[in-house]
Amino acid sequence: MEQGRKPVLSATMGSTYIFSINAADACHLEPRNGSKNIGLWTESTPAGAEHWYLVFPYVSYRGSRGVAIKLTHGMAVSWDPRKIYHCTSLPTCPDGHEVYGGVWGSFGATMGTNGDETVCHHTVVASHKTQHTTEQNEMRTLKTFVALLRILSFPSSVYKKANTHLKQTTTTMKADDFMKLDAIFAPRSIAVVGASSQEGKVGNAIFSNLLHGHFNGVLYPVNPSANHIMCVKAYSSILDIQDVVDLAMIILPPQRALKTVQDALEKGVKGIVIVSAGFREVGPEGRALEDQIVALCHAAGVPVVGPNCLGVINPKHSMNASFSTRLPKAGNISFISQSGALCTAVLDFAADRDFGFSKFISIGNKADVDELDLLRYLHQDRDTEVIMIYLEELRRGGLEFIETVKQITTYSDHPTPILVIKSGRTSAGALAASSHTGAIAGSEAVYDSIFEQAGMIRVDSINDLFDFASCFTMKDSQGRRKVPAGNKVAIVTNAGGPGIVATDMTISSGLELATLNEETVETLKSHLPATANFHNPVDVIGDAGSDRYENALTAVIHDNNVDGAIVILTPQSMTNVLETAKSVVRIKQRTTKPILCVFMGILDVSAGVKYLQEHGVPVFKFPESAARAFGALSYYAKWLERQHLAQFPLKHDEAKAREIIESCLARGQTYLGEIDGLDLLRCYGFPVLETKLATTAIEAADLAEAMGFPAVLKIVSPQIIHKSDAGGVMIKLKSREEVMAGFEEIIANAKKYDENADIKGCLVTTMAPKGREVILGANRYPVFGPLIMFGFGGIFVEVFKDVAFRLAPIKRNEARRMMHKIKAYHLLKEFRGIPASDTETLEKLLVSLSDMVTNHPEIQELDINPLMVHGVGQGATVADCRIILKALEQNAQISRL
Repeated sequence: MEQGRKPVLSATMGSTYIFSINAADACHLEPRNGSKNIGLWTESTPAGAEHWYLVFPYVSYRGSRGVAIKLTHGMAVSWDPRKIYHCTSLPTCPDGHEVYGGVWGSFGATMGTNGDETVCHHTVVASHKTQHTTEQNEMRTLKTFVALLRILSFPSSVYKKANTHLKQTTTTMKADDFMKLDAIFAPRSIAVVGASSQEGKVGNAIFSNLLHGHFNGVLYPVNPSANHIMCVKAYSSILDIQDVVDLAMIILPPQRALKTVQDALEKGVKGIVIVSAGFREVGPEGRALEDQIVALCHAAGVPVVGPNCLGVINPKHSMNASFSTRLPKAGNISFISQSGALCTAVLDFAADRDFGFSKFISIGNKADVDELDLLRYLHQDRDTEVIMIYLEELRRGGLEFIETVKQITTYSDHPTPILVIKSGRTSAGALAASSHTGAIAGSEAVYDSIFEQAGMIRVDSINDLFDFASCFTMKDSQGRRKVPAGNKVAIVTNAGGPGIVATDMTISSGLELATLNEETVETLKSHLPATANFHNPVDVIGDAGSDRYENALTAVIHDNNVDGAIVILTPQSMTNVLETAKSVVRIKQRTTKPILCVFMGILDVSAGVKYLQEHGVPVFKFPESAARAFGALSYYAKWLERQHLAQFPLKHDEAKAREIIESCLARGQTYLGEIDGLDLLRCYGFPVLETKLATTAIEAADLAEAMGFPAVLKIVSPQIIHKSDAGGVMIKLKSREEVMAGFEEIIANAKKYDENADIKGCLVTTMAPKGREVILGANRYPVFGPLIMFGFGGIFVEVFKDVAFRLAPIKRNEARRMMHKIKAYHLLKEFRGIPASDTETLEKLLVSLSDMVTNHPEIQELDINPLMVHGVGQGATVADCRIILKALEQNAQISRL
């Protein structure tokens, strides 16, 4: 490809994109006039292959909005949000450029629904001068375009939307990608660029940690101002090193770091960690340098960790490539952190608890390698059994994250538990909008939904992070993870007070106190003194020896009603702590049920605690910690064993819905009240009442008489969103006279509420059949897309805020779990003589709502409040709704799922 060639593609929305890629200058894509409408999606063929496409949604051709360029095999297609038209496949590059490795693309080659016309903007968009397999080239090309999206501040999610069905990319990391991250975690040689002999320098700390930590590979300090560092020969440049370098650790200012990255790629390094700060986090100039580095590395297929990070630690390889002084012991838990400062505190905390790690990584700005890359890698890492992660934000689209992590936590042959702690809970509501849904949700609701849908366990503290992780590493005699079959717990204690505390926390942690069967009670009576408590919680009395503990624990753990046990010990003068610990370990080795211990104290119980830790029994200082940890185990077991119902065969009038939306936007209407809103909902199967607009009191009376009494009147004004607050709703009007009087009163109330309001009149409808009031809502968030809400409706949603959220799209199973999450769910069942509600219809409507906001990205906010849910088999009725639209060109920064 000619150097510097930059063909131009002009878009109808007034945007111009300039693009080029070659071996020398990597890739550049520049939006003109501020437009950032670009994306990626993927297609899976029946044969199992994957094809990647670059999408320009606002480039028009033959009346079809959007163009997609296939990045492999020379096929070009035209694209719009609704259909995909495949066109002629070109066997060779049309403008004569040499094709390397079978990967090339073109702007506009043979575009059209039938492949019968050609628009010539032939431009090679990807070319590799070295020979690679087609799969390798596909992955290289994909990573190049992900880099482009990051340069343009886009979420780097890879998606497609075809016939309203969204299919994610494969969640299994290819072996090639796995080996690439091996260069970060298990390098055979490391060049420390910026190594220093001066104490107090980061370059000194990192090199010293590697050298004195006995890294089992080769180290190369690089510093042009030194002949040697700590008695090791130094090099002026990484290019001066004669041998192979797997990993480059870069501790240099941003400008010098960029040059070093270029040298490292020329050297052929397989991985790069940039510890230095001064990039994205300091402003546009630093971000530009960071983006250049990432683009170069993507083009070369080299992963980058950082910049602005602590580094990487792999205790098994004696590798402390960080500036933390502490190398933890080897273990089977991996830790990912976005915060370097937190890493040092966690390492110190882990040392105090004798906690070991498999991998430990600080990702800093996560310019390239991010949480999702690492979760895939660690899931396949044989040394990692549990993953802990500290998260501040996600930059990838929520759906990509959910589908990938769900594979890790559920569907693989070795599901991996993921424990997450995220900062920012107190910022809930920062993105609150004017709707009920937006005002209640906030950004933290988005993250909670992502974690729940993906099967991750969110914890509230660093202490819980370690407590839970220690439980998830428990194994039975066959090496299988111990998880409870249910949520029923037995408590064995030698002190009443802690037993009561444990009981209280057990209930609040979603567990139940097991009811012991008669045989178990008889067994306990045969071994324990008469003053003991033979029912759960079992109190073996303060003078209990190890034999009493062993007999009591054996009895309860054999009970079929018990799914696991918590053993509480308070040190008394007659308590043999070590022997009791040995008794617990013996029983633990004979059962598949989890056993957690609470040895209260520090010095007096230290010998027993150490013995339990050495034999893989989780031990805690306080009963509430053990109860929370057991609750996490039970939650994960329930996640693994959840049922999967058949999906609903729903049909929607998507074309009519699109017509309504486009018509509203064409006349500048972004707020949809009940007239247009109900028409839109009807397209997706929502049962709505006949509703008409009256502009006079007489017209309202005529309409009400025709529809039938009792009637309902509602104010219609774009400025009055919450009608009840303005006195704009009247119900149960039983005659013409009441309707006419009600109309006049509503108009007067509205004028008093907002004298500048544009009052259109009143909606006239009939009373909805009786039912339970619920709310369905949606609010669209940057990067993540639409968030769905469900809860009890009317004023109760604002007073009690008993609601549940899910990130769209969702299907039947997620809709059901969403409904079960609210505390008042039992009110939908038969209750005090009131028949059960039609929950199956509710599930269908939640799925329909998800489909609607997914298919129509113009929908920014939506509330159906209330939705009246009738008895089983009688369906539901929409009583009120409001919808807010945004034209797509105004909505460019919102994820288009």
